[in-house]
Amino acid sequence: MSIWRVKPVSAFEADMKKSDLKRVLTRWGLTSLGIGAIIGGGIFTLTGIAAHDFAGPALALSFVIAGIGCLFASLCYAEFASVLPVEGSAYAYAYGTVGELFAWFIGWNLILEYMMGATTVAVAWSGYFVKLLHLFHIEFPIWLCNDLATATEKCLALGMQAPSFAFNLPSFLITWIVTAILVKGIKEAANTNNIIVIVKIAVVLFVIIVGAFYINTDNWTPFIPAEIPKLDEHGVATGGVKFGFGGVLTAATIVFFAYIGFDAVSTQAGEAINPKKDVPFAIIASLVICTILYILVSLVLTGMVKYDQLDKAAPVASAFSGIGINWAVFIITIAATAGLTSVMLVMMLGQTRIFLGMAKDGLLPSFFKNLHPTFKTPYRSTILVGAIISLVAALTPIEKVSEMCSMGTLLAFAMVCIAVMILRYKKPELERPYRTPAVYLVGSLGVAFNIFLMCFVRKETWFAFVIWGLIGIAVYFLYSKRNSKLNNPEL
Repeated sequence: MSIWRVKPVSAFEADMKKSDLKRVLTRWGLTSLGIGAIIGGGIFTLTGIAAHDFAGPALALSFVIAGIGCLFASLCYAEFASVLPVEGSAYAYAYGTVGELFAWFIGWNLILEYMMGATTVAVAWSGYFVKLLHLFHIEFPIWLCNDLATATEKCLALGMQAPSFAFNLPSFLITWIVTAILVKGIKEAANTNNIIVIVKIAVVLFVIIVGAFYINTDNWTPFIPAEIPKLDEHGVATGGVKFGFGGVLTAATIVFFAYIGFDAVSTQAGEAINPKKDVPFAIIASLVICTILYILVSLVLTGMVKYDQLDKAAPVASAFSGIGINWAVFIITIAATAGLTSVMLVMMLGQTRIFLGMAKDGLLPSFFKNLHPTFKTPYRSTILVGAIISLVAALTPIEKVSEMCSMGTLLAFAMVCIAVMILRYKKPELERPYRTPAVYLVGSLGVAFNIFLMCFVRKETWFAFVIWGLIGIAVYFLYSKRNSKLNNPEL
């Protein structure tokens, strides 16, 4: 009955052999899922905020720093994925090394990461979709594409009467479209993602190649703008800094969230054809590919226009409109809309696989592990997740809680780095098709990097995170501990 009991590796292997999930994902199919999860709203929005307010042209350096930090975690994920290639991601890795309570807490926070991430993306998708319609002179009513609080704010800003009712219909509908694809099957979801990823990469390459012809190197001078105090709206120093190397580090904490998603690859191990080799490859390959693209895009954008002229809401589109290529705005907006769709698809896919892994271990009710008789997908939990995300996205001003997604991710990354070192020490004899190089150094740096970033999260987010964690611990002791398969092996 110990809360630190560990699930044996042999039990994970048994789960792999009797899994009913369809193994259809190839090495590049997994890599495509990783790219689909990573490249999304981050590259189309966060680049503007980070360059305009903190890093200037050195935004490329911020992406390098954030990419290196994520690489530490990805190398640890890769070793675990080769040893324990099962759905569950960091939750499963912690269960096999540190203990049940620790694993439950990681799983509970992965729920937070994927659920809040998918909800935030659904709202962002709605914004880009409405903007796309606007480009074709189709106007969507404010009350029908925003939650009530946001719709009221926008109407008052325009001198209009505040609505008594509002519902974000586009975010509601896109959630159910993605849910339907996921219920149909992993192959259909992967094929849909592959098409979107091709479109996204094509447009990102378009931005890099076409934008390179309009680079003015004078815009890169100075590469790291001189450090100045960060002021609030009243001109009072807040204690932070803008620009300088401190600004570059702050920008790295911002653009880090553009990398969230590579860990979703590890949740698809149960549907990979050769998970022990292909999942580690896909985790690292997707991260490296996206890092290179991010660095090139940031260099092009800050070279096309001066960093302080980038629009913080739509930096890529503003860079092209700033040099007179207005037709490119259509292509970029379409790509952003498509890109957010694939991010949402992979996040919801990862969410249901986390539920599946926890339900198989008895820590969640069997409802979450029931598979469709034909499609072989966890359809009930997929529909439940879709229902929750669609309603929250349609009715809630998500920007107030979007950082909760990142808190769950940072904690999971840090715990995986700790767990891989523990497993290497406790069970050095295990077969490891992929071994993390210099594991104790890489793992320690990964832990330090993610804890460092957690220190920059707002106090309000920490408060909400603690509340969420306390609820999770209560659920564990009231239900999960006594229903665990390790406690009831006959179940």
